[in-house]
Amino acid sequence: MNKILQEKIMEAFSSVLPITAIVLITSVLVPMPTGTILMFLVGSALLIIGMGFFTLGADMSMMPMGEGIGIQLTRSKSLFISLSISFVMGFIITIAEPDLQVLARQVPSIPAMNLILTVACGVGIFLVMAVLRTLLKIQLSVLLIIFYIITFTVSYFTPDSFIPVAFDSGGVTTGPMTVPFILAMGVGVASIRSDKNSQNDSFGLVSLCSIGPILAVLLLGIFNKPNGATVESHVVPVVETSRDVVKNFAIEFPHYTEDVLFALGAIVVFFVIFQIVSRRYKRHQIARIVIGFIYTFIGLVVFLTGVNVGFIPVGQFLGFQLASSPFKWILVPLSMVIGYFIVAAEPAVHVLNKQVEEISSGTISQKVMNRGLAIGMALALAITMVRILTGIPLMWILIPGYSFALILTFFVPKIFTGIAFDSGGVCSGPMTSTFLLPFAMGTCEGVGGDLMIDAFGIVSMVAMAPLVVIQLIGLIYGRKIRTTAPKPEGVEVAGAKDKGIIVDFDMERYLK
Repeated sequence: MNKILQEKIMEAFSSVLPITAIVLITSVLVPMPTGTILMFLVGSALLIIGMGFFTLGADMSMMPMGEGIGIQLTRSKSLFISLSISFVMGFIITIAEPDLQVLARQVPSIPAMNLILTVACGVGIFLVMAVLRTLLKIQLSVLLIIFYIITFTVSYFTPDSFIPVAFDSGGVTTGPMTVPFILAMGVGVASIRSDKNSQNDSFGLVSLCSIGPILAVLLLGIFNKPNGATVESHVVPVVETSRDVVKNFAIEFPHYTEDVLFALGAIVVFFVIFQIVSRRYKRHQIARIVIGFIYTFIGLVVFLTGVNVGFIPVGQFLGFQLASSPFKWILVPLSMVIGYFIVAAEPAVHVLNKQVEEISSGTISQKVMNRGLAIGMALALAITMVRILTGIPLMWILIPGYSFALILTFFVPKIFTGIAFDSGGVCSGPMTSTFLLPFAMGTCEGVGGDLMIDAFGIVSMVAMAPLVVIQLIGLIYGRKIRTTAPKPEGVEVAGAKDKGIIVDFDMERYLK
């Protein structure tokens, strides 16, 4: 176990090193207080350790639990009970999501708990729909088109100041707590089916669960009329000595311990009830899951403390200083570089990439997924910076972007549609809310923009870009199969795209 943990920590180190180097190099051009840099370095170290523990814990607990619950639900004789459990699990695990609590505290016009409960209801309802889709073999693209049309129609009646918060809520709900469970649950539900499309339907639960919060919060905005909502920027703490650094982390550590304990506690209670009723797991499996919960708890506490205390001040400071300078347009290329490398530091990204590689039997490798998500993140941040600097309305970008992504669903292998739309939610995790959002807020303050309208929306941009990039990779993949892959015995390769068949094909080689 120690060897595996060391491997996970080394993977986290290689993921976090590039973004750390970028910030340190930028700090030479934009001088930062020494204390702030020191806090950032300590935060980076905690991030690496936390990510290592979390990824190991998710492998041992959240994913086998989610897959087991998914399998058990489909075997239940009562569809009502299965769907009720899906709703309750979606509701509980969303309330437990740390990113959602961070977002809720930024919207003072709506009580935080009201916003959290609204989002949780949205996730619960759409998790039920996602399970039904898999069981009834409904095409994911059909539901995505229908629900996004409804979502953008409802947004027309929502106050402009609340639309960015609504779309951001869809991204923050699919974070390190929800993604491992929902992804594994999708695999579990789809594994019961033996038809040729079951593999494709392993993905898509995260994408549908991202729509629910958007629609729910848009409706909340309509009925609450949150005009004039304001948001306060983060306060950069004054740090003069190493003792101040330790003090800042020590003060926040109990807070995040309490948040994570509450989050995991709700899930543990649900797991205990599920085990008592179903008797699904053997004694050795339960022991492994319990140890996994402990690793997950340690990892999330350390990770969230590191990024919230160490990254938020740096993000806001850099954004404000660069936006206030005569060279504000350097924010666009700098954001692209940050976006390309920061995606590897998102915990849930590693969970998704591993799941994709396993489900596709290595056809879609983690390397290809990382590259696609990195490109998507780079494009998202570049567009976001242009939007903040010029004041372009968010919907002018989201509507064409989602329209193009939905059109692509008709031309790519079906498995790529599920992967792409799941990727959108996975990319917008803790690093987005604790570094990129403060970075956008600092930039917005530097150019004198409206924080509620201009700074918010970066999460939705991060969630949208991978939808296009991953599907474009799928388009290339499908064409290469038809033109270069050998014809497998008993299967028409020309029909592989429509049938969702995964063939033995070296994707990395032909994407170069």
